[in-house]
Amino acid sequence: LDMEVKQCWVILTRWRWIALLPSLVIVGIGLATYSPPPPTYTTTINLSAGLPPSSGTTGSNKSQHFDSAYYSWISSEYFVASLSDWVKTGSFAHAVSTQLQSQGFELSPAAVKNGLMSDYVRSQLVLYFTAGSQEQLIAIAKASIKVLQTKNAAVFPQLGGQNASIIPLDEPTVTPVPVTWKSIIDLGLRVGVGLGVGIMLAFLAHYLDPMVRTRADVEQLPIEFLGQIPPAE
Repeated sequence: LDMEVKQCWVILTRWRWIALLPSLVIVGIGLATYSPPPPTYTTTINLSAGLPPSSGTTGSNKSQHFDSAYYSWISSEYFVASLSDWVKTGSFAHAVSTQLQSQGFELSPAAVKNGLMSDYVRSQLVLYFTAGSQEQLIAIAKASIKVLQTKNAAVFPQLGGQNASIIPLDEPTVTPVPVTWKSIIDLGLRVGVGLGVGIMLAFLAHYLDPMVRTRADVEQLPIEFLGQIPPAE
């Protein structure tokens, strides 16, 4: 095993430029094409959303012990789940894009959709925004809240044409997204792959090499081996 390791080391040393060439090419291309990632900003907004207790549950229905507030809380949980699904659709992105145009911002529905995520917890809707500038981020957040507050009746026929109550619980607070090590790790992985390819090429070059370099090479030839002349001191 020790001899095999030494032989592999001799091969890699002899063909080191072939072994290193793919990695050097990858590093050169990576450094030549590298550009720092653009700044990215994010913010999170929580919104309280729900339906007010129906006025039809008062008066004559009091004798039935019908707690309208309880059913309003229950319906709110279903409603915020529906709102979260609506935010993920193209129709919501188009409505936000139209709202932004009225505010002087030109942003396509696809760009709005790529920078917007949603979730919900109980009776609260949570929106996550990402954009390349602070001004654009604030504009998208405010336009999204405006659409949620004024357009929800148009997509939920259960509301009977009346918009449900949606109240933002936070002011948009812009936070820069920290730079990740993804690009550096990606370059390291490419260099590792290039090094592996280079090692394979080095062994291939050794296999195809027609030159006689060592005693082992001579012993493999169909001739009689008489002896070895030691190198001159």
